Amino acid sequence: MRAVLHFEMPDDRLPVIEWASWWDKTLHAWQEQGLPKDLGWRGIAVYLGLDQHIQYWLPHRGPGCPSPQYNGGPIMEDEEDYEALLPFLYPEHGPDGQLDDMRLLKERHDAGEFPIWFSLDGGFWFPRTLFGIEGHLYSFYDYPELYHRILNDLADYQLRQMEKIYEILTPEFMTFGEDMSYNNGPMLSEACFDEFLLPYYRKVVPYIREHGTKVIVDTDGDVTKMIPWLQRAGIEGVLPLERQAGVDLPALREAYPDFLFIGAFDKMTMRRSEEAMRGEFERLLPVMKTGGFIPSVDHQTPPDCPLTRYRAYVSMLKEYAQMAVR
Repeated sequence: MRAVLHFEMPDDRLPVIEWASWWDKTLHAWQEQGLPKDLGWRGIAVYLGLDQHIQYWLPHRGPGCPSPQYNGGPIMEDEEDYEALLPFLYPEHGPDGQLDDMRLLKERHDAGEFPIWFSLDGGFWFPRTLFGIEGHLYSFYDYPELYHRILNDLADYQLRQMEKIYEILTPEFMTFGEDMSYNNGPMLSEACFDEFLLPYYRKVVPYIREHGTKVIVDTDGDVTKMIPWLQRAGIEGVLPLERQAGVDLPALREAYPDFLFIGAFDKMTMRRSEEAMRGEFERLLPVMKTGGFIPSVDHQTPPDCPLTRYRAYVSMLKEYAQMAVR
């Protein structure tokens, strides 16, 4: 993992990971096909023959925080509402349990048994959880000062929490959860990105990079147009590179030879056939050989991929992970 993230080619193979947790519907289907029901996420990866990796997502809302009345709905509208929410936001001791877990795993991590990474709510994601999906898109225009205030508070909180992480260990990489692109490109304009998100990133990203952790943005859909924006913000890579949104990984590698990529394997081939999956690995193999790319499912394995076919996928992933370094 460390070698690939630094554009170095390992001696034996590339990492063999599923970067995202599996859908509950996928696990339910697989359990009916023989997957043991008592396995946690880490145990499932081992059971299926994947490399172990451990993710921590730092909490940004504390106990008692109001929940939206419907999925994607708002829990606030204006500055007065934000003031009322503040007692439930940015929980100083919220990550304590995760920090304790890091301490327990530090020796094994530092010995190279598995990589550790962490995730933060990003400057697009977190305000959306407050304003709701529709209100969030209007908030850039209706409440610009409030948006800047939220991102300043968010950055300060994240810097305080990351200081605690780096007192324990150095994660290999991290992600900003954003989901700010869809099948036709970014959900916000470049001007909005520069006005609102760029100052936030420039406050947080340098601290992470100074500590040796690779900085990656998690945004679904077609991120192609957004990559230059991310580069200006100091972002070093992106995932998951969804093929169904039209993402062309070979073209991205040619255009951005020093940018990190994770994902890109077209999950839709997994419901079709082993031949379709092999064809997808052949498409990705030239990029796998360039370094700086960790192949993985381009979001999450769909429920209609049988467990036997997923095992075939893992076997092929290992095969091509070795081919990439020859």
